[in-house]
Amino acid sequence: MSVMRLNNPTSQSARPMRMGVALALGAALLLGGCDTMSSLNPFDRPEVYKPEIVADVPADKLYNEGLARSQNGDSEGAVKKFEEIDKQAPFSPYAKKGLIMVAYTNFQAAKYEDAITASKRFLAQNPASPDAAYAQYILAMSYYNQIPDATRDQERTERALAAMQELLDRYPKSEYVIDTREKMLVARDQLAGKEMNVGRYYLEKRNYTGAVNRFRDVITKYQTTRHVEEALMRLTEAYMAMGITNEAQTAAAVLGHNFPDSPWYKDAYTLLQSGGLEPREDRGSYISRLFNGFTRSVVGLVR
Repeated sequence: MSVMRLNNPTSQSARPMRMGVALALGAALLLGGCDTMSSLNPFDRPEVYKPEIVADVPADKLYNEGLARSQNGDSEGAVKKFEEIDKQAPFSPYAKKGLIMVAYTNFQAAKYEDAITASKRFLAQNPASPDAAYAQYILAMSYYNQIPDATRDQERTERALAAMQELLDRYPKSEYVIDTREKMLVARDQLAGKEMNVGRYYLEKRNYTGAVNRFRDVITKYQTTRHVEEALMRLTEAYMAMGITNEAQTAAAVLGHNFPDSPWYKDAYTLLQSGGLEPREDRGSYISRLFNGFTRSVVGLVR
């Protein structure tokens, strides 16, 4: 028996026809939708991404514009102008001037951390510059103006002293030496005040060894400060409490010899008398040796 087979629509003879129809339809869709595809393609609009070329501003013009803004009180705008010099003309003489002005402008605006950063950068790049001493001075004063009161951490005071000492060591003939020396006295007085605060606390808590160590630091490291008189009296007090009378007598004797009119000497003298003692200097004592050839220095008021 013969069997009649129906034609299969997916047979080999039908496939070319279907593929042709599909390609034709696809082409029509693409041609008809080209506007839609263009609107979705961001790279089909070259005018949006056309690069804009900005001409460099001459370094001297940027510098003068920065000066003008600084004089008008626009420190932020001035700093931007000075910093732009380094970007556009890093090897020009104005780049160095611009960097030192960044430090100065930030310092004037009390932006001390930014002033410190700019000063350090200038010194690293231009150690032999005629303006190096000025950069070091700005660096030191930026730390100095952040000195806290004596009850707080004195890290900034120590950094200020280190920066000021470096100025004296590296630029001993600069015009900033006199002012730096005066401010060093104030900074050292501040550090001594911190030691005195801790020493008094220990004395109040009857931790006499801890108190002696603090007061000893004051008379060892900070003899030129206004705290040295009280430190000697407190040493008299602490050593009396510990029963080390020879050191107590020496502290009082040194205090009376160097500061005879000090009210602290009167207190030390009265304290010794209450124990039947008199001020008497032991030449072998560390206190006596520390003040051998001592020259008194007057310190102004602390900031």
